[in-house]
Amino acid sequence: MTVRTRYAPSPTGALHIGNVRSGLFAYLFARHNRGAFVLRIDDTDRERSTGESLAEILESLRWLGVDWDEGPPDRRYFQSNRFDRYREGALQLLREGKAYPCYCTAADLDAMRKQAEREHRKPGYDGRCRERTPAAELAKIDLPDKRAGRDYTIRFRSPREGATVVDDLIKGRAVFENRELDDLIIFRSDGVPTYNFATVLDDADFGMTHIVRGDDHLPNTPRQMQIFYALGLQPPAYAHLPMVMGPDGQKLSKRHGATSVFAYRDLGYFPEALLNYLVRLGWSHGDQEIFSRAEMIEFFEFAECGKSAGIFNAEKLLWLNFHYMKTLPLERLVNDAKPFIARRGWTVPGDDAWLEKMIATLRERAKTLVELVDFAGFYLNDEIAIDPKAAAKFFKPEIGPALVSLADELGAIADSEFAETSIQAAFATTLDRFGIKLGQLAQPVRVALTGGTVSPGIYEVIVVLGRDRTVRRLRAAAGACTVAAAP
Repeated sequence: MTVRTRYAPSPTGALHIGNVRSGLFAYLFARHNRGAFVLRIDDTDRERSTGESLAEILESLRWLGVDWDEGPPDRRYFQSNRFDRYREGALQLLREGKAYPCYCTAADLDAMRKQAEREHRKPGYDGRCRERTPAAELAKIDLPDKRAGRDYTIRFRSPREGATVVDDLIKGRAVFENRELDDLIIFRSDGVPTYNFATVLDDADFGMTHIVRGDDHLPNTPRQMQIFYALGLQPPAYAHLPMVMGPDGQKLSKRHGATSVFAYRDLGYFPEALLNYLVRLGWSHGDQEIFSRAEMIEFFEFAECGKSAGIFNAEKLLWLNFHYMKTLPLERLVNDAKPFIARRGWTVPGDDAWLEKMIATLRERAKTLVELVDFAGFYLNDEIAIDPKAAAKFFKPEIGPALVSLADELGAIADSEFAETSIQAAFATTLDRFGIKLGQLAQPVRVALTGGTVSPGIYEVIVVLGRDRTVRRLRAAAGACTVAAAP
């Protein structure tokens, strides 16, 4: 058997990280088994589905590196293009007496719900229309269409006897008594198929062998399996992942922070970090924490998936992102940082090689690309803001001459020799000339060059800033020291 899995997002909003995790696990299982991963777009909700949401979903998956073997832009994988197939399937069930028209109004259904509550029963459809239409008449029933006066729904005639057994690949065996499964609607009165019906036909037609999804779908599974059986089809295998919860134990939502893939991208997270975090949120392989994509694919098995809910931990995700900040190639970081630099409206004063040197001095300090660019402000912007407290503490009148001397020493170094060794020698000459220690000079220089008291190593900073920019800032700081000395 060739393994075939699918991911079927609805283009009604941004791609949520809790939702995309099920797509990731389906992707890994397919790749691990050298099977096919299919992307299907569940866009039967025509009012809420938008082209913008679809574009964001596709771009989010591409950014994460979750590639699909079949799917968009092929229009066959959009539910909105499969309505004829859904009508054909529903008519087959009607003709065979496995579905029936339901004429109950919204008021009728509300009354059923309230009655069940009063009797402390599980709410559900009571089947009052189940035998309303004689079997001989079912073959003449058309599908609903309010505009044509056919104001009813089509319900699936669920079996009343026996049980439906779900041998879930993650949660184990679950047994559902068929009498507890009410007759679900498969076609609404507006002529649109419901999720539970459309997804069965899609999974059957596209040859899905394994369905990977959140365990909030587990109650749908016995209903879908019965529809498979009614159509004369064999259901696929199911793997239901525990939900992702917030730190407060509630279902992950916007109140827990950024939750869409694009939100994390725009906050400066790496796709590797997000993938690594999501795969560990419900799956483990020994004590290993960091996984390459190749390792995820090689090691992934449902047997190693957890059965309890995953708790989203923003600090753990940030820690992973910091790991990738420190270990990804500098060339990659340069490309990833450029959009964030442009977003700040800054112009890079050098080529990619210069950017690599700049990033090398900051990558051990920044946890996200946003932080990296924020920290790089003094490199990228010549109009730096000097911290007033730092200036008051370090721009003393007596240090001004030493700053001028250091500027002269650095300015005399040839371009070809401007490196940490020659910069260190310039500092040594100035320290000896004024009889001061490195700490007495280094901090005023740091404030002059970066605007604050914390930065990478001062020699590294000077190399990246370059001779001319360094000299200009030192002379400006010396001028500030002179101002400070004025009465």
